Order: sequence, then C-alpha cells, then structure tokens
Amino acid sequence: MTPLVAAAVLIAALTHASWNAIAHNIPDKLVAFTLIGGGAAGIGAVLACFTPVPAAAAWPYLVVSGVVHVAYKLLLMRSFQLGDFGQMYPIARGTAPLVVTVAAAAFVGESLDAWQATGVAVASAGLVGLALWGIRGSGTTSRAEPGAEPRATPHWPALLAALATGLSIAAYTVVDGVGVRNADSTLGYIAWLMILEGAVIPAYALWIRRGPLLPELRRHAGLGLLGAVLAMFAYGLVLWAQTRAALAPVSALRESSIIVGAAIGTVFFKERFGGPRMVAAGLMVVGIGLMLHAG
Repeated sequence: MTPLVAAAVLIAALTHASWNAIAHNIPDKLVAFTLIGGGAAGIGAVLACFTPVPAAAAWPYLVVSGVVHVAYKLLLMRSFQLGDFGQMYPIARGTAPLVVTVAAAAFVGESLDAWQATGVAVASAGLVGLALWGIRGSGTTSRAEPGAEPRATPHWPALLAALATGLSIAAYTVVDGVGVRNADSTLGYIAWLMILEGAVIPAYALWIRRGPLLPELRRHAGLGLLGAVLAMFAYGLVLWAQTRAALAPVSALRESSIIVGAAIGTVFFKERFGGPRMVAAGLMVVGIGLMLHAG
C-alpha cells in the first residue's frame, strides 16, 4: 500500500463517517436513505454519460453488489433506528476487516505476511472493543439521553442489526474488489453501481409513502444530497484503492472511520465516549500502524 493509496483510503474513511452521520441525523431514516440513494443514482447517471461502460466480465459482480448494497442500506437504516450512532457505526464497520481478510484469502488468492495479519487482527480487536462497550437498551430503542453513562449490557436487536450490516459490508467489499478489477474502467464501475443500487430505496419509499414523503424530502433535500455526494466520493476512493492494493489492508484501514464516527457521536450527538472506548481506539491505531509498516 503506497502513501497515496493510504491517504485516499483515510479520506474515504472521513467522508464515509460524515455521510453516515448525516443519515443518522435526519429523523426519518427512510427519507434519509431515499435522498442519499437517489442523489447517488443521479450522480451516477451523469457520470455514466462520460465514462466507458464496464467490461462484460464485471457485470455479474455489479449486479450482485447492487443487491448486497441495498441489503446493507436497509440493515444500516435499521441499526440507526435502534441505536446510538457512536455504537452502531463502529460495530457495523468493525466486523468487516476480519471477514474480508478471510474471504480475500479464500476467494481472491491474497495472502498476508505476519505484520499485516497481526495489524489486521489488532485493529479489528480494537474496533470490536470500541463498538461493544456501552450498547444501551431500553425496550424498542437503545438510544439514551445525551451524555448518559454507557452500560456493557448489549441491546440485542440493535447489536444483531449492526453485525448483519458489517457482514454485508464485508460481502460487497470482496465482490466489488474483484468486480472493479475486471471492469477496465473504475469510474464506469462506480457510475453503474450507483445507478443499480441507488434507485431501489427511493422507488420503494415512493411506492409505500407517495404524497406524505414529498414534503419530508423537500425539508431535508440539501442535507440528504450532501450525504449522497459524500457517499459516492467515499466509495469511489475505496474502489480506486482496491485496484492498487490488496483488499484486506484497504478494508482494515478504511475502518479507521470508526474513530471519526465515535468523535462525531460524542461532539454532535452528545453520546458519551468513555475510557474503555479510548483504550479500544488506541488498539485500533496500533493495529493500523502494524498493517502500514508491512506496506
């Protein structure tokens, strides 16, 4: 992993956490993901007019990725409905690196040296620790009063939704890592992926809500479309990085976004960070350092 690729992935981590925070901040999550998905599909349609169509070998991966991305957004929407941003976002992101490492070794033929394997393991342990401390649960929601002390008792529906989100992240990371390498055009692959997966949730929302949805879309349009731009930019950087570095280190470094997510949860959503999360965050930083030492 070159310094340029590492920098691109770190920028992607920052922008990814930002668009997720925007989605979490919009009270009606269906409205949030309608705006973000629809905006990304529109941007993808414009981009597709100026980029080569992906090679035929990439299309099976594009179709599968589109389906997985829709499942990912539905699961992410559900986890944001159930839990605090500073908890759900780390869990969702933190489960992916180890799964990607195993899948990349099994299906793509990538191997890790001792430094990389240790780095990915330590970083993932930090991510999981950061995520699991302080999941709050009370009936149908795990969201507590701002600044409340975290508890160690998980709210299982929220936890399961976030873990399932993480598995979907791992799945589309591997699928897209292979697909973009077969596309002959990174930008073309990005454009068509945004078109395929971005239009589904808006179509569903319009079907079930119709009239009542439109005023909410207008109210949050500016924020939602900003989220769409950030989402497309973040994933575009990741796909570009996957054409120039191994999937597992890219996936692990990308998950540094959970530090940004935890900070956003503390500063903007007034969610308590706490000492155990600081220790877990430190573990993650050490793991990333080991991983980059190998690169």
